[in-house]
Amino acid sequence: MSFQFVHLEAFSRKGDGKGRSTGFVFAEARRDSGASVHVANPSPPVVVFGIGVDEVERLHDAAVDAAMTTPNGGKPRRVQKTQHTLMTVVASHPHTIEEVRADLEKQREAEEWGQRTIAWLRSQHGDKLVSVIRHEDEAHYHLHAYILPDDPAMRASALHPGQCAKAAVMATGPVDGEDTKALNKRGDAAYRAAMRAWQDAYHETVAIPCGLTRLGPQRRRLTRAEWQAEQVQANALRTTIERAMAVKVRGESMIAATKDEAAQIATAAAAMRAEADRQLAAARAATEAALAAQDKAVQEQRKARSMMSRVREEAARVREATARLQRLPSALRSAFDGFKKSKVAARFRAAVDTEMEALRRAVSDATDRARTSDARRKEAEARAKTLRDSLTDTGRQLAAARQELATLRPSEPDISKPTVRRP
Repeated sequence: MSFQFVHLEAFSRKGDGKGRSTGFVFAEARRDSGASVHVANPSPPVVVFGIGVDEVERLHDAAVDAAMTTPNGGKPRRVQKTQHTLMTVVASHPHTIEEVRADLEKQREAEEWGQRTIAWLRSQHGDKLVSVIRHEDEAHYHLHAYILPDDPAMRASALHPGQCAKAAVMATGPVDGEDTKALNKRGDAAYRAAMRAWQDAYHETVAIPCGLTRLGPQRRRLTRAEWQAEQVQANALRTTIERAMAVKVRGESMIAATKDEAAQIATAAAAMRAEADRQLAAARAATEAALAAQDKAVQEQRKARSMMSRVREEAARVREATARLQRLPSALRSAFDGFKKSKVAARFRAAVDTEMEALRRAVSDATDRARTSDARRKEAEARAKTLRDSLTDTGRQLAAARQELATLRPSEPDISKPTVRRP
């Protein structure tokens, strides 16, 4: 047995022709003594999703007690005991309980099948799926799922795809003059089509990844060789899907690692860019300071030249006064020379020497400052050029890193809808 088995069935409080009511279903799930005579050694169920059987029964009975239905033109009333109020799903795996317990690989396969089955049921019913249990006291590994309607009338038929499809056909009424028998036949066809679609959905989502076929060999009258070939094909398809998933995981891991590396490169580049901007700003500030010092030195040179001009003018005036003194009478000149001339000349020479020495020092200092400012300006310009070259090289490195990142990014395989080749 390597084909899928999944079955959908609804129950009422009154029960069907075999006496299977909602109470009996819950008792059989709990392994009550009166409802588990078909099991040699009954054991409590294992809850694999949601709540336990007792809690499911309590929720079901409380919801049914509060449920109300309103007939056309009538008053609201409680739902009848014959109405289906509980939906169940039974799914079985080909492995036996003994095989699962004895073989770790088969245990892994069965557990993966169970997780996929629960995920599929949740996608079908959402929060209405309240419990999934597993019985380990029967031959094969299987699950029981319990689904509670969420409408006020607790109609489990609304959860059955086949019944919903037939009800929709019957509600539209006869077409093209068909009679009641033809209408019912068309409704039955819609029922079967909806259930085939339901089985196909389970096969595509659960059975194919688990290596199970859609139907068994007897239903299609396959020979043993044909059935074995189909089993090999199903296992090969499962292996292909597993490999594709592994490739996908590796690709996603590589993409994540590449993204991390790209983020680190971008962070380093940003830090380099910030440092370059800081150094460039410092170079600009140093250049501006050097230019300011140079301007100050030029102003001091101009001031020194102005002072020298004033000294020359004063010396000219002194020479002119001396010439006038030389044209005085000789007697006055002799007396003046004896008393005044030597004193005035000494004072003048002392004043001129002091002023000239100060001017020479000022000119020398201004010249030194000008040379220093010019050297600082040239050094700042050299640093700015070095920073611009560094920024250009950083830009080239970033472009190369982005190109390498683009070449390393793998394309993601598309395995969302595997192609099933049927024999």
